[in-house]
Amino acid sequence: MSIFKQKTISKEILIEGIGLHSGKKVSMVIKPSNPNTGIVFKRVDIKKNNEVVPDVFNVSSAVLCTTISNDYGVKVSTIEHLMGALFGLGVDNVLVEIDNEEVPILDGSAKIFVNRIKEAGFTISNSPIKVIKINNKIEIKDGPKNISIEPSKINLEVDFEIKYENNLIGTQRNIVKVYEDELEDIYNSRTFCLYEDVENLQSMGLAQGGSLDNAIVVKENKILNDENLRNKKEFVNHKILDCMGDLFLSGHRIIGKLKCSQGGHKLTNDLLRKVFDDKKNYSILEIDGKTIPHALINKQNLKSIA
Repeated sequence: MSIFKQKTISKEILIEGIGLHSGKKVSMVIKPSNPNTGIVFKRVDIKKNNEVVPDVFNVSSAVLCTTISNDYGVKVSTIEHLMGALFGLGVDNVLVEIDNEEVPILDGSAKIFVNRIKEAGFTISNSPIKVIKINNKIEIKDGPKNISIEPSKINLEVDFEIKYENNLIGTQRNIVKVYEDELEDIYNSRTFCLYEDVENLQSMGLAQGGSLDNAIVVKENKILNDENLRNKKEFVNHKILDCMGDLFLSGHRIIGKLKCSQGGHKLTNDLLRKVFDDKKNYSILEIDGKTIPHALINKQNLKSIA
């Protein structure tokens, strides 16, 4: 985080593909947007009441992807990879026009989104950004799954762990400082599943567009894809990408330390709902200065607005 003015993209981006779960063709145009408008999805295949805002409390389903809906039942699903790309690149405002209910899966990662956004370039406004500062530790446990977020002075740290009985995946853990670290491995990491789960997913009406072109498929101790793993921690790194995308439903960058074991979309959303249920748990701060010292957030540069 070095420039603290809101930014959007400089030109429109057209992206076409298929939905991972719906299997339907979809065309999506990401457009520049004005300061303080945030991220907005617009279903252009629907004539009215067709805007859907990615918001913590607008999540209508978190089963294997994040789906958001508006008050009229209009929904957009599998938004997490695009949201993760926008979050990591610091894009505050865009309008996403989409002609179907699911964001295209592309190669199963955020790599193409990131590359296309960088190619489009950025337009920086004069409006200051806002950040959400976590004030209290919040924790949720669900059997062996757990997630927590607590205060941090300078960053968003994501500490994520996965545990699979499959020996190839096994237990993986990675810790990422979102505003400091190089995120290429996070962006490039693809969604994955076990071969024995594919038939069950498809019988549930999910993964209708899934293939070896957009997901890593693991069968016993072998990866069925022609392409090998893109990085040594690709499995857990993809979970971190998902987590970043889901965190951006808060509407702003977050300053806090998140730790998760065996979680996913639902646990992250449950955590955020618990955070925002009580205003004592967080503060929304506006950045007045252009930069913040690396060592800590200088309180003189922050003005509390909530």
